[in-house]
Amino acid sequence: MPEPRRGLEKEVVWDLAGLVDYQPGSIASRMLVFKHTGTITLFAFDEATGLPEHTAPYDAIVTVLEGTARVTIGEKEFTLVAGQVIIMPASVPHAVHAVTRFKMQLVMIHE
Repeated sequence: MPEPRRGLEKEVVWDLAGLVDYQPGSIASRMLVFKHTGTITLFAFDEATGLPEHTAPYDAIVTVLEGTARVTIGEKEFTLVAGQVIIMPASVPHAVHAVTRFKMQLVMIHE
């Protein structure tokens, strides 16, 4: 397992879902990349947890790695399962909730 503050070692193959563990009743996260051009963060949501509606100044790409998530963007609701991806546009209110325990990768593209 890589050290949390160093990010991922280059030229090594990693299992993304294995880099963050579920925590009972909460959301765990691990930042993999933090650059001025964007970030990549892994999240593990326990069942029935979630992020309340909020906005972000950048487009955000959610890729579900395992489990099932409900993503709300504006007035639209989407159910995503492992292998699916959705883009949440900048400045549009959105929320993420766990239908089942799930893990996701969040990529934020800074402009």
